[in-house]
Amino acid sequence: MKRNLVLISLLINLSVFGQTSATFRGNLQHTGVYDSAPIPSFTRIKWQFQTHGPVISSPVVADGMVFFGSADHNLYAVDRETGAQKWKFSSGSRIASSPAVANQMVYFLSYDSNFYAVDETTGQLKWKFKTGGERRFAARHIHGAEPAAETMPDPFDFFLSSAAVWNGSIYFGSSDGNIYALDAATGNLKWKFKTGDVVHASPAIAGGTVFVGSWDSYFYAIDAATGKEKWRFKTGEDHDTYNQVGIQSSAAIGDGMVYFGCRDSNFYALEQQTGAEKWKFNNKGSWVIASPAVREGKVYFATSDSGKFYAADAKTGAILFTLDMHHWPAFSSPAIAGRMLYMGTHEGKLESIDTDAQKVAWAFQTEASKKNSSTYVKTDGTPNYEAAFEGDFYDDIVIGVGRMFSLGPILSSPAVVDGVVYVGSMDGNLYALQ
Repeated sequence: MKRNLVLISLLINLSVFGQTSATFRGNLQHTGVYDSAPIPSFTRIKWQFQTHGPVISSPVVADGMVFFGSADHNLYAVDRETGAQKWKFSSGSRIASSPAVANQMVYFLSYDSNFYAVDETTGQLKWKFKTGGERRFAARHIHGAEPAAETMPDPFDFFLSSAAVWNGSIYFGSSDGNIYALDAATGNLKWKFKTGDVVHASPAIAGGTVFVGSWDSYFYAIDAATGKEKWRFKTGEDHDTYNQVGIQSSAAIGDGMVYFGCRDSNFYALEQQTGAEKWKFNNKGSWVIASPAVREGKVYFATSDSGKFYAADAKTGAILFTLDMHHWPAFSSPAIAGRMLYMGTHEGKLESIDTDAQKVAWAFQTEASKKNSSTYVKTDGTPNYEAAFEGDFYDDIVIGVGRMFSLGPILSSPAVVDGVVYVGSMDGNLYALQ
């Protein structure tokens, strides 16, 4: 009888507070694991949905619909089978966070500095909460850009924090430096926890604890009920190479460990209960921005400038295999279904990696990537940054980032449901691939 009551309680919790596929990275622990059949080979675009702005937001799938945001300021709900629009909700600015679906509502953060809850079926506003202001991380002389004395917003800070829904509360980070807990039904503030800088990582939840990093270079474990700090972990500092600091990667939790990447070029594995460092892997100057995927004693992560994809032993950090992605940075976080892993690249490709065979099985390339690759991709497959970035003035970097966007990069993280991969692109499309 007791076992049956536990199962009933679990089912009620899932129905009220969201399905496992209806949040960033597929579950509250952000492991990136989806209960879906793998797609061993690409056959077709099932459908594509065009918005009027880049799609940075990662899609979530729930109740026959796909929910995602666009830089055109809208949150969309489209039919999972046909790609037909069900509704859209207009916010005041671009939506660079991923939605969470629970309790018949869709929750998301917009650059207009509002956190929204809208009705899952109709798209009508239920409530909104005003943060202290959303912005990009900023620092002087960032990435070595001139003028050195000028405080500059980071042109590679693409994402806002995506919400997690647990036990009647909504948890998310904000550019105002706070991590918030709101009442899921009303939007009333339960607590807020102040960090030292913007928080764009998305909180993971396990064992009644919120795990999230900040651009202040600390990683935090916070009691989900009270907002009290349990522990914090200090990552590296950068005093010489132009503000390459802070935690942009969202953590994944598995087997009593916390995994995340950092702009200090390290990938970290911490003990979940204490925050003690178990191991770290140094990427020799290359960021780890995307979130890792964790399954069956292995952790998978990718780097930025070096364009490497790693599979490591989750307990020891020993590298099991490495793939060279031709120096294309990974902002898209990997998703796993069966033996297949899916990850977007800045080249405008979705790469499918067979984790058993330890190789790329197939790749989908956006039309924008095909069209513009002759300009911004070298013959050896590496990025032609020389063609995109003409100087070291800050404006040159911003223009260069825009030029690379012409490849239709996939910064969105894929969701895999029933043998279909859903992913957004900077070309403005959400794709359903099978």
